[in-house]
Amino acid sequence: LRVIKQRSDCVINITTGGAATMSVEERVKPAATFAPEVASLNMGSMNFGLYPMLERFKTFEHDWELPYLEGSRDRIFRNTFGDIEHILRTCAENGTRFEIECYDIGHLYTLAHFVERGLVKAPFFVQSVFGILGGIGTHPEDVAHMKRTADRLFGRDYHWSVLGAGRSQLPIATQAIALGGNVRVGLEDSLWIGKGQLAKSNAEQVKKVRQIIEGLGASVATPDEARQILQLKGGDKVSF
Repeated sequence: LRVIKQRSDCVINITTGGAATMSVEERVKPAATFAPEVASLNMGSMNFGLYPMLERFKTFEHDWELPYLEGSRDRIFRNTFGDIEHILRTCAENGTRFEIECYDIGHLYTLAHFVERGLVKAPFFVQSVFGILGGIGTHPEDVAHMKRTADRLFGRDYHWSVLGAGRSQLPIATQAIALGGNVRVGLEDSLWIGKGQLAKSNAEQVKKVRQIIEGLGASVATPDEARQILQLKGGDKVSF
């Protein structure tokens, strides 16, 4: 974290999602320790099916890969109301805002619940996740439905972003940009840069989506502009 901060003025976002095999205490520890400007926060428990990849890949580099993928048939990604409240209260004093990850429509209503209780403050940064087996799909109507629901629940109090898994990454990003939203790309979400073409790096995906953004007449925010939009505390107030 310190090296990244030394080399760049980018806003650093630390996960509290971690992995479905981790406890909530393990997952929140990095954000609680380093007090980042932004941390991710998942808004609901769900089935998180990665096992269909076993139909596409038959050889693996590491011994853990096959049992990990196979185990997702019976694995629940736990994010109970108690877990969410624990993360919110643990990070309440460090000024961290949240990238609120919503894998389905019900997760938006869970966010509304915590907003009503005063545990999440506007502006909300809602990251809609599409294409994970167990969550909402990747049809254009799914994307539009997610935005319509968020608009109705949060009005002008939120900023919308999308994450499309796998080959849906760039098509969903393009739709979201056209609808006035923001986008997330990276190798965590997709290994591809085009049909049958593996991306060489996160940077290659960022460059590609920037071309789409500017081609549609929009622009990419600078780090300082992003801090202003999301009302972040600033990179000088983190603990790294």
